[in-house]
Amino acid sequence: MGEPDSGGRALNVGNGRCMSIQAMQALFEFWEKHQLCDATIILDDGTEIPVHRAVFCACSSYFRALFTTPLHNEYKSRVHLPGVSKEMMQTLLEYIYLRKLDINEQNVYDVLMTADYLSILGVLEICCEFLEEILRPKNCIGIMLFARNHFCRELADKAWKYIMKNFPQLATQSDEMLELPIKDFQEIINADYLNVKSEETVWETILKWINHNSENRKTFIVDLMKCIRLGLLDTQFFLERVKDHPYVTCCEESRPMIIETLKFLYDLEMITSRDGEVITPEIARPRIPHEILFAIGGWSGGSPTNFIETYDTRADRWVRVEEVDPTGPRAYHGTAVVGYYIYVIGGFDGMDYFNSCRCFDAVTKVWKEIAPMHVRRCYVSTAVLRSKIYAMGGYDGHHRQNTSEKYDNTTNQWSLIAPMNMQRSDASACTLNGIFFHTI
Repeated sequence: MGEPDSGGRALNVGNGRCMSIQAMQALFEFWEKHQLCDATIILDDGTEIPVHRAVFCACSSYFRALFTTPLHNEYKSRVHLPGVSKEMMQTLLEYIYLRKLDINEQNVYDVLMTADYLSILGVLEICCEFLEEILRPKNCIGIMLFARNHFCRELADKAWKYIMKNFPQLATQSDEMLELPIKDFQEIINADYLNVKSEETVWETILKWINHNSENRKTFIVDLMKCIRLGLLDTQFFLERVKDHPYVTCCEESRPMIIETLKFLYDLEMITSRDGEVITPEIARPRIPHEILFAIGGWSGGSPTNFIETYDTRADRWVRVEEVDPTGPRAYHGTAVVGYYIYVIGGFDGMDYFNSCRCFDAVTKVWKEIAPMHVRRCYVSTAVLRSKIYAMGGYDGHHRQNTSEKYDNTTNQWSLIAPMNMQRSDASACTLNGIFFHTI
């Protein structure tokens, strides 16, 4: 609401949030002086705390049920609150009345559990955000397990992703991982999203976990070996560090896995030399890569091609993609990536210079036509800034270009922008900290 000034205009009377803080402060002062309190909470140690029912009901469904149930009529104003200490109640009182919460790494777990018990969702959210901020290799497993036990799904998911991304650091720094039971340990090292450049890291982590309690854990060696992509190990490493390790040689059940891996490693040269996509055995199935390199089109064997290959940085392997651009070959084009979409811009097919552009969905492997550029561009320079694609310079079959344009994928529209001072083609372009770099 506003109040009219002398000229009749409505004026804002300040910030509503500030007024709310003032109101809460007044209620807190009432509580400190035991004024207008209409209920008393009794703790396990006998401490009695006068409170305002409405304030407690406003931030907690637990207290709402406690104070409004028909079983508690107006004469039932004294209620016992089991399992909550005086210190914890003081911490929660500051939040209930002032929306202030004093948490640290020592008390956050107790505060979260109590907030969960009392259904104070605001405190629960703050505790989860705090734990997310302090995720480290040394504590992330404990935080994930704690979050799962208390049904904090979003925190548990973020802790799991942190574990996946930072596993190499966990392998050397986490004592929590050594204490994990076999099922939880297997869940981590078997995950497709585990961020390891080499399976050697996983093998060394398995040995570390077993050695932490070798008498009781060495019998799990076969179950844990099933979690490793044995076929991706270096052959020499497998022969010297895995095949002949005492835990493996003493376990007869490991022999079939060893034989299968040896056969794959010895045949690896023949498998990787085949054309096209080959069926990868389970023992060599790579983790889901964080990076895939695409090589699209280009000049090959004296003419343009629409051939596509991808390089898996983890598996160290090139794989052919069958879904080539159905419109035909293209060379000397520009490429740009926005999300999961790869844009092929301009180019040359041996006869025509293109202003046309194509888009390849790397997830669905479907090609589609997008809006053409204003100018034909071969040898074009491309870069992406804030999800907009920039195409600069190039050759149209007659002249080098100094014009530039940008593409907005939300509108499927190319727009001309300020031209360069000089004509350029065959140049490189990139972005850094919001600035374009365009060099010959």
